[in-house]
Amino acid sequence: MSTLTSPIQHPVISADGQYVALWGLLFRDTKTFLSQVSSGSTIGINCPGLSCSQPSLSADGRYIAQAATFNRPPSRQRIEVRDWRADTTQTVAEFGHTVSARPSISGDGRLVAYQDGQAGDVFVWDRTGGASSGPIEGLSKAATLVQLSKDGRKVVYLSGSDTYVHDVSSGTDQLVPNVRGVAIDPTGRYLLYAPHDTSGPSLTLRDLETGTDEIVSNQTASAGTDAVSAGGRDVVFQSTADDIVPGDTNGKSDVFLRRFY
Repeated sequence: MSTLTSPIQHPVISADGQYVALWGLLFRDTKTFLSQVSSGSTIGINCPGLSCSQPSLSADGRYIAQAATFNRPPSRQRIEVRDWRADTTQTVAEFGHTVSARPSISGDGRLVAYQDGQAGDVFVWDRTGGASSGPIEGLSKAATLVQLSKDGRKVVYLSGSDTYVHDVSSGTDQLVPNVRGVAIDPTGRYLLYAPHDTSGPSLTLRDLETGTDEIVSNQTASAGTDAVSAGGRDVVFQSTADDIVPGDTNGKSDVFLRRFY
């Protein structure tokens, strides 16, 4: 990857740990660079538009969900799923704007949750029938997508000051009030959230079945999607705090792993 001159976004890794994807510029072209960890080999996948962004990988790295922008200056976008092994692409949705779409793909590559950032709606697309359902939050409120669980059962979205966990099969929502959802574990049972009340913990892990909470960090910290391992055992986060572990004297933001035994 020595010819990759300008990375666009942080890399993402497949759930099985075998593939890492990085979006970047090769000369003037935007490409997806997909590396296989075990072999060290890398392939470049062309972007169909001016740029591709907001990537999400299936568990085995075969399917890539991304948002491609078109026109100059950019004025429209298409959400698509690329099967790089079969060299095929399916269109999930198209919008006449470039406001964030944030696609999130299930582990088997069948489902993609995404948002219409301009309208404030969240949808779920099913590759089996090639159709979308939604908006899952209903017609009376705006929503922002957080993440689709890797098993495809739960969609986390934000609306107002609250977080909702949507059950795809039943269509029902579980309310987690006055918090900002950050990530959900692959099984859809454990929700990582940030309370709006800044006087308490900065990150908390909730068991959605029992309603019990575990503190991830009392110090100021942040995390992204796919930050929780299956079963809620591990949570990865970052913080500039120097008192989370002994000997942290570098004065920089560090990455930490919180394990629940």
